[in-house]
Amino acid sequence: MAEVTFKNVAKQYGAVSIIEGLNLDIKDHEFLVLVGPSGCGKSTALRMIAGLEEITGGTVSIGGRVVNDLPPKERDVAMVFQNYALYPHMTVRENLEFGLKIRKTAKPDMDKLVNEAADILAISHLLDRKPKQLSGGQRQRVALGRAIVRKPAVFLFDEPLSNLDAKLRVAMRAEIKKLQQRLQVTSVYVTHDQIEAMTMGHRIAVMKEGKLQQLGTPLEVYERPANIFVAQFIGSPPMNFLDATLDASGTALVGEGFTLPVPQSLRPMTAGKGGRKIKVGIRPDHLLPAGQSARGEAATLQTKVEIVEPLGNELIVHSKLGEFTLTSRLPPLQTPEVGTTLPIVIELDALHLFDAETEQRLTA
Repeated sequence: MAEVTFKNVAKQYGAVSIIEGLNLDIKDHEFLVLVGPSGCGKSTALRMIAGLEEITGGTVSIGGRVVNDLPPKERDVAMVFQNYALYPHMTVRENLEFGLKIRKTAKPDMDKLVNEAADILAISHLLDRKPKQLSGGQRQRVALGRAIVRKPAVFLFDEPLSNLDAKLRVAMRAEIKKLQQRLQVTSVYVTHDQIEAMTMGHRIAVMKEGKLQQLGTPLEVYERPANIFVAQFIGSPPMNFLDATLDASGTALVGEGFTLPVPQSLRPMTAGKGGRKIKVGIRPDHLLPAGQSARGEAATLQTKVEIVEPLGNELIVHSKLGEFTLTSRLPPLQTPEVGTTLPIVIELDALHLFDAETEQRLTA
């Protein structure tokens, strides 16, 4: 078993707090993604698993064993770094063998492990080359291979695709996901790219300023964000927000230049909350062109087109509703002209309601 557990973990550099009270259970064989903006503490958390950062408070456990005071070599983890960290004077084979030689692995066993990893990653034909003779994607495969030959209990990935071009990143995302499914090794993957997080993880842990904001499956986090930060961070284009106030009855959202009825599906959340300031969230996918059938209750708002971004199969349209900008994802049937009025249909059942003061999701 190779579950990884953070219990009230803290990390400080002097008076500066990087991570505060982190509690997180990563299941055996799970692919968990730590995601958040730069400086949120996700890489620090990963390095604490590896033993590359000391823990200020709390405990980190691997397979039920507290590893706070264990050196990295005794933790049975393998890490893949952003910059590949290959030895430039060694061949690919020698890079793959290096950790095994340190462990004094017998030559026949070492050859078997290296050849198996090379076959899995389709780099057998590269074994005699030096890293400078490889492309970025090939170097990343070698870095993955060096982790695979160790047969660790836990894989750690520290933004391993950030140096690759966009097309190769997509391909390598799929390769890493297939690799984890094949090897069934507990994996912790750090990224600031929410698309990577959504497409790769069994679960994702969203972090901000050293604190865990939400933990759940990609669909759970996307459909029920716990707070405004998560709602803004997860999803592309990001969620739209409107400032509103619940009317006295809690059945209507009143903002500058608009009034939206609270749909029946959300009224348990707003009952008894009349007069409360609300942040109304709506994803671009739930803003429809006039005439298109909405799912459930709907309302139409008149907006003014500011920017149109044609993407071939769709249009990203930015339009103004009073002081607010709404971003919608529309079909490319008829491109609206900048400056014209664009009726937008809102699927009301897809609204996300947050308390404007606490920024937390409204609950029943």
